[in-house]
Amino acid sequence: MSEAEWTLLTELAPVEPVRTEAYGDDPAQVIDLYGKGTGPRVTVLHGGFWRQSYDRGYLSPFAAALGEEGFSVELVEYRRIGGGGGWPQTAEDVDAALTHLGGPPRVLLGHSAGGQLALWAAATRERAADRVIAVAPIADLARAYDMGLSDGAVAEFLGGQEGVAAHMPEADPMRLLPRVAVEVVHGTADLDVPIELSRRYVNNWGARLQLMTGIGHFTPFIPTKPAFKTLVSMIRR
Repeated sequence: MSEAEWTLLTELAPVEPVRTEAYGDDPAQVIDLYGKGTGPRVTVLHGGFWRQSYDRGYLSPFAAALGEEGFSVELVEYRRIGGGGGWPQTAEDVDAALTHLGGPPRVLLGHSAGGQLALWAAATRERAADRVIAVAPIADLARAYDMGLSDGAVAEFLGGQEGVAAHMPEADPMRLLPRVAVEVVHGTADLDVPIELSRRYVNNWGARLQLMTGIGHFTPFIPTKPAFKTLVSMIRR
């Protein structure tokens, strides 16, 4: 993990949402809302290799700052590995959250594992959003599995070796044609998710790739960093 970036991000004080809505009975099936509720909608899916130890909290300062930029931000939580999640429950939660929120947002933004979920939604929902922006996404599950990324996170997510064989075709964005415009954003200094995964995805589906030179895995979500402003410009575009 990019420890220095992660520390900078997690040292920011968490920001309470304007309100929280439930889209299911599980405590993890909630959505935090930020902003005044009048701007263009941005739905955000956090990362953390789909594991219970990472939740939406690390993106609360980002969501609040994005709200201050004039957007209506919907920060989605979902069940994760170790908390009733994994495949297909995690994806089912994302689908249920998007249905709960109503019509498609202006942007569906996913970070890391949340990028995989956003790309999955882009392919499986009739219209997941006007645009999908996937930041440092795990966009090629098969390749990430072969690399043993994050101590075998993909196998863990899909339910072990049998799950990999059974569920890879329905979970891997590389096998799922997106139905809306997709933009992939990746820092060239990312130490957590290899940029190769994004290059393979955009080459496969013709999506747009925006490189952030010298930027790591978490920096675009730190509101005090220039990379945050760059990401805001992409969302606004």
